[in-house]
Amino acid sequence: QVQLVESGGGLVQAGGSLTLSCAASGSISSINTMGWYRQAPGKERELVAAMSTRSSTNYADSAKGRFTISRDNAKNTVYLQMNSLKPEDTAIYYCKWTTGRVTDGPGYWGQGTQVTVSS
Repeated sequence: QVQLVESGGGLVQAGGSLTLSCAASGSISSINTMGWYRQAPGKERELVAAMSTRSSTNYADSAKGRFTISRDNAKNTVYLQMNSLKPEDTAIYYCKWTTGRVTDGPGYWGQGTQVTVSS
């Protein structure tokens, strides 16, 4: 079992920045991928960005150039720095942990943190 605790969501004006954090604990495998997904009302959950323990990254097109994912493997923590936020970034952001080098497939999810971007 892996437990994930997210933090850092909130309300921000368009053009502003937020940093999300997700700390993993429990049965952590040495090679794993931690990612951020989001789900807006009425929409499917979508990948935002993911990063493996080997520092391989994967970004959604909507995140490229504005969001940066990073991680501290010693702390089993992943961060998502979000800049130039837009109202369409409003969603619940979820952290996902998967064993291995990809974020696809079964894994563990955090409880989600709300990000609201006002225009």
